[in-house]
Amino acid sequence: MKKFILCAAVSLLAFAPAAKADGVKIGVLTCNVNGGVGFIIGSSKDADCVFKSARGGRVEHYMGRVGKLGVDIGVTGQTVIAWAVFAPGQLKKGSLRGSYAGVSAEATVGVGLGANVLVGGFKGGINLQPVSIQAQTGLNVAGGIGSLTLQ
Repeated sequence: MKKFILCAAVSLLAFAPAAKADGVKIGVLTCNVNGGVGFIIGSSKDADCVFKSARGGRVEHYMGRVGKLGVDIGVTGQTVIAWAVFAPGQLKKGSLRGSYAGVSAEATVGVGLGANVLVGGFKGGINLQPVSIQAQTGLNVAGGIGSLTLQ
């Protein structure tokens, strides 16, 4: 079921119009986030991320950390988050390294979905699709400030 949701999310992102975010759509970033427990006022989880360029299919791997500051109550299994990536133009390899921040919300009872609005990266000029698609399992409610750091 989670693989189906991820495939549907990535397929939808592949056709997302660039007019919904600043810049040009340059590819898709997909992160597998470790499961864990929310600590009521926040959480921090490791992530393994892959960026696939819209031009030429270039693939880049990043290690990351996903954080939430706000309400985060419950337990989640591994989470998959996919973002369309927008930038002022094509970027060099490794350009997604950096910190991103924005608003995050999710709800899970068995299988759940979430939304994340994040901006940051190279000189603050990279947008991760204003509403990302997230699929996860567990029992959790979270909302507040979301962050993603990529290395």
